[in-house]
Amino acid sequence: MKRSFFTGLICSLIVFCVSAQERSVPTYLDDSKPLEQRVEDALSRMTLEEKVAMVHAQSKFSSAGCSRLGIPEIWMSDGPNGIRPELMWDSFKAVGWTNDSCTAFPALTCLAATFDPQLAMEYGIAIGAEARYRKKDILLGPGVNIYRTPLNGRNFEYMGEDPYLASQMVVPYIQGVQQNGVAACLKHFALNNQERWRHNINVEVSDRALYEIYLPAFKAGVQEGDVWAVMGAYNLFRGQHCCHHDLLLNQILRNEWGFEGVVVSDWGGVYDTDESARNGLDIEMGTWSDGLSYGRAFAYDDYFLARPFLKKIESGELPLQLLDDKVRRVLRLVFRTNMDRNRPWGSFATEAHADISRRIAEQGIVLLKNETPLFPVPVGKYNRILVVGENATKSLTVGGGSSELKVKKEVSPLEGLIDKYGEETIYYTSGYTSEPQKYNADSLMQEALNLAKSADVVIYIGGLNKNPFQDSEAHDRKAFDLPYGQNDLIESLLGVNKNTGVVIISGNGIAMPWIDQVPAIIQSWYLGSQAGNALANVISGEVNPSGKLPFSIPKKLNDNGANSFGPSVYPGDSINVYYKEDILVGYRWFDTKKIEPQFPFGFGLSYTTFNYGKLITENKEYSKSDVIRLSCSISNNGQNDGAETLQIYSSQQHPSLPRPLKELKAFQKVFLKVGETKTVSFSIPVEDLAFFDDEKHEWVVEPDRFTLSVATSSADIRSSVRIKVIE
Repeated sequence: MKRSFFTGLICSLIVFCVSAQERSVPTYLDDSKPLEQRVEDALSRMTLEEKVAMVHAQSKFSSAGCSRLGIPEIWMSDGPNGIRPELMWDSFKAVGWTNDSCTAFPALTCLAATFDPQLAMEYGIAIGAEARYRKKDILLGPGVNIYRTPLNGRNFEYMGEDPYLASQMVVPYIQGVQQNGVAACLKHFALNNQERWRHNINVEVSDRALYEIYLPAFKAGVQEGDVWAVMGAYNLFRGQHCCHHDLLLNQILRNEWGFEGVVVSDWGGVYDTDESARNGLDIEMGTWSDGLSYGRAFAYDDYFLARPFLKKIESGELPLQLLDDKVRRVLRLVFRTNMDRNRPWGSFATEAHADISRRIAEQGIVLLKNETPLFPVPVGKYNRILVVGENATKSLTVGGGSSELKVKKEVSPLEGLIDKYGEETIYYTSGYTSEPQKYNADSLMQEALNLAKSADVVIYIGGLNKNPFQDSEAHDRKAFDLPYGQNDLIESLLGVNKNTGVVIISGNGIAMPWIDQVPAIIQSWYLGSQAGNALANVISGEVNPSGKLPFSIPKKLNDNGANSFGPSVYPGDSINVYYKEDILVGYRWFDTKKIEPQFPFGFGLSYTTFNYGKLITENKEYSKSDVIRLSCSISNNGQNDGAETLQIYSSQQHPSLPRPLKELKAFQKVFLKVGETKTVSFSIPVEDLAFFDDEKHEWVVEPDRFTLSVATSSADIRSSVRIKVIE
């Protein structure tokens, strides 16, 4: 009897297993099938309600999946320089976990200052691994909005003033992130160049400036980086909100560039159901129910792409095809991320990530001035080093808006210097305060001056911070000068101790009224977890500074293009802002208008010296389909190993439309030992010499003579060649 029972059971199991094998796995679950087949199969199985649920938020940082079909929800995290702490379901308040302390990587201004695409790749891989470990499917970054004015509070999140530099740095960052099965989300598309009135300011700009200055980094991220997500901007452009903008999202992003990924709204950036349905938005985030930044809690079903969208489809006011296209793009992202069973597991707050963060910080620090020379300050040279400045101890990974982080370990500049030189050598006083209601500013200054008199050297560490109206989301700076009385403090310190070096920590340029008095200046950035160690390594000379400015620093604010015309050009009248400087942004403005900046784009000194050879070209005539081959030798003829970034600029002799005096077309960072010489080669497609003809709506390379120059900054040409472009 027992034998018969077990025999029957075994037979039943065999039949069941055979039947299970014969049953086909649904196409959408079979990752051996082509992506588009999986998308169409999943779409065909979903109800109307399930589809609508996937195109709007279900919590502050997630959108719904389809649990009936086993399709996961999508989870997002702010970036772009670290993974934000876990937040409440319906609040921006932190949950309070003890296992979500991340690595803070340097802000993207610092990454751009490295001029090193390989470091951008390492950055992307590392931050993508941290996002993956935290089970995030979209990293809300990187940002590539162009540095138009030094007053923009969010410049520190972006990659500088030059579209070519930003394009070259953003592509490897995106590729690195997405190697982890995490979507990068390129933001903020487009023209989000100020924080003041950001929800309602309407940008008016020419097609030439749009295509030549403000779009190239986005285009590179889409076409070369194959980014999986793009975030719309808060502002309006030509009267329409950018999160549901027909020209930007439908015509340019999708039709011209072929973008197949997901468009995510910025939080609270959606204002209309019909426009968001028709004009390219795929996932609506953070709107509440009134299209503003504050509203009724748990209002997700009342979003413009939620119940109102569903009703319009059911009534026939909007076609089902619009919804299906959005869901297709969402499914495409899902299959690339959280339904990719082969994606890595990720890693979080590791020593390896701290090391990458430190190396990026070291390579991005810029030496602006160094008379005597004051820097480096070798260990053991001085008995008494005085460090002055609140930024030497202030945490700079908190504040600033959505980029605020909770870090596993943040090494402050003071900690890094003490570790490098020893407690018996380093003395500290704040000298100034960003909280005058708590401390007496006069007393702080007087204490600093008293200590400075007896110091062998003073290292001043100040600048901006992440407080409102400094480097901060939702606020622009109110002035170009340093805040908190720092200019007076620096000049007073120089009055009692000429051996004073200034370190500016910021994501923006600042006024420097004391520049002729101070012997040495370092431009530091928000350097992340390893800020103190990176800065100490550069100050001590253990690391030779090699960063280059990713933006120009004007001598005075109205020397800058956007600030030279009056309030209609920046910040606008709260309704409209007119980009009258047009294509002349940054060094293009300074060059063409013959205005000398305080420090030019691409500028950065070293502890060693480099000798440039002559720029050489293979040919003197090129057709429009050719690639220009250039080479230049460079030698380290100084006393320290170091790196230099060779920059290639082009200028056209007789353009039919106005063009800048010169434009960056290539760069390469080269590491050289003392006495070493290398030959550096460049390849520039002739088509890269084009300008955008707004009447023809196309890029044009005219038959003409062009000058190509190798330079150490936009203001320091070392050698040039002339070529001719022929029909």
